[in-house]
Amino acid sequence: MKKALFGAALIICIMLVTACQTSGNSAGQIDDARFRSVYDRYRSGLILDGAGTYTVRSGDTLVNISRSFYQDGLYYPIIMLASSDVVLDPDLINPGMRLTIPDLQVNFNNANARANIKAFFYDMADLEESRGRSPTANGIRQHANSL
Repeated sequence: MKKALFGAALIICIMLVTACQTSGNSAGQIDDARFRSVYDRYRSGLILDGAGTYTVRSGDTLVNISRSFYQDGLYYPIIMLASSDVVLDPDLINPGMRLTIPDLQVNFNNANARANIKAFFYDMADLEESRGRSPTANGIRQHANSL
């Protein structure tokens, strides 16, 4: 009887593991293609004149990097957009990555760039919402609304 129960439990565990591996993305994950699609729509509208660079160090997050350059952590999508050839997912940055840090004022002073960033922020907010990050999504939408 114990062998039968153990065997049944083992089969159920194997089925669960297999189902999790083949069901695609789990909650909170977005495949790179969705990020790329958003970046491809907006990257050409970003002005990189006067942009700086930053090399990611151990323990860095895009929110913290954004906060140190822009005094606001929720401008991290702009860094992602400018650095989309290096980083796609905001959760997947690694030490040694060289990020491009656009000049916010240059972009905000240009009506076309500002409109581009605004639309980009709305799309990024939708991606964050799909990851179950409503507070972050709402913050990014508020930034978009202010542009």
